[in-house]
Amino acid sequence: MPPALRDLLGADGIDDVVWVNEAGGVTVRGDLGGESVFAKWAPAGSELDLGAEVERLAWAGGYLTVPTVVDFVSDDRGDVLVTRALGGENAVTERWRADPERAVRALGEGLRTLHDTLPLDGCPFSWSIDARITRSRADGIPERLELLEVLPPAPEPGRLVVCHGDACAPNTLLGDDGSVTGYVDLGRLGVADRWGDIAIGAWSTEWNYGAGYTDLYYEAYGVEPDEERIVFYRALWDAT
Repeated sequence: MPPALRDLLGADGIDDVVWVNEAGGVTVRGDLGGESVFAKWAPAGSELDLGAEVERLAWAGGYLTVPTVVDFVSDDRGDVLVTRALGGENAVTERWRADPERAVRALGEGLRTLHDTLPLDGCPFSWSIDARITRSRADGIPERLELLEVLPPAPEPGRLVVCHGDACAPNTLLGDDGSVTGYVDLGRLGVADRWGDIAIGAWSTEWNYGAGYTDLYYEAYGVEPDEERIVFYRALWDAT
């Protein structure tokens, strides 16, 4: 348990660990002043930018159900972001993995609603191809730098929307009735071709539910598969 989380929530304020990611971040569920919260920690020097997420949550919260920021602390150990708990559970719990068709349909329909709801005009954030490549080069992770060198040519821009930026299944919350109750992990939210989200959202169905659900995802979103964009944005995902 990162000391920064213990310092903020106290030894008795942490109920359980709910997520550990590849960049060293840890998310816990706990209690802060009698309120149910989630606290996310990002180690100093990691690629995780919780300060950027604070800004995006504040903006997106005017249009979508996203976590409300309770506290944000940054010091030489890293960053801690505390948000109020939302209703529902993430789409890769045991329950939803046992009902993949219903979950995948909700994910595709939900992403379309997100894209249709967030206003393109006035969004202050970008998730453009150039911005993502620039950030990846700055991070300097050798494996990703190698992938950037063999990145396919970028397709012509399609429909621009405000993308989630990490539209993988675990970042969507579902209610008991299978409807989307909210979104989490919006640290990369920004304007981009909608296939930047769609390609990865569909791909994540393979990671979390197994093969055979990508066509259902595209159908639920309301698009035909665009192979050129799917191939490119999945390669860009791995490289950035």
